[in-house]
Amino acid sequence: EGELVESGGGSVQAGGSLRLSCVLSGYSVNNRCMGWFRQAPGKEREGVALIDSVGSTNFSDSVKGRFAISSDQAKNTLYLQINAIKPEDAGMYYCAAEGRFLSGSWCYNLFIRQEYKYWGQGTQVTVSS
Repeated sequence: EGELVESGGGSVQAGGSLRLSCVLSGYSVNNRCMGWFRQAPGKEREGVALIDSVGSTNFSDSVKGRFAISSDQAKNTLYLQINAIKPEDAGMYYCAAEGRFLSGSWCYNLFIRQEYKYWGQGTQVTVSS
């Protein structure tokens, strides 16, 4: 079974940057369909970024141009770089991974339905204005 552990959350001023990490164990980050999600208090969990098994990325409209998703095979880690952070970016951030090698619309549909096999416990991001 795979395990995902997020880190890197914290308190940051609006306009600042943050990099979240998601370390995978028992499971390789290489060529996987993976995503980052967030949930603010009182709101539903939403997908913010995905990377598929061929390295293609996609972002929600609310974060496009400010967030970047990447992976490091040597460290078996998924990253989410957050730039120009806004108060509405605050929330619990989760990484998720799929056991199958999925790319393109297969990975995108999984991301939209949030039907990943593995989920982390989350890391909290707080934004002060």
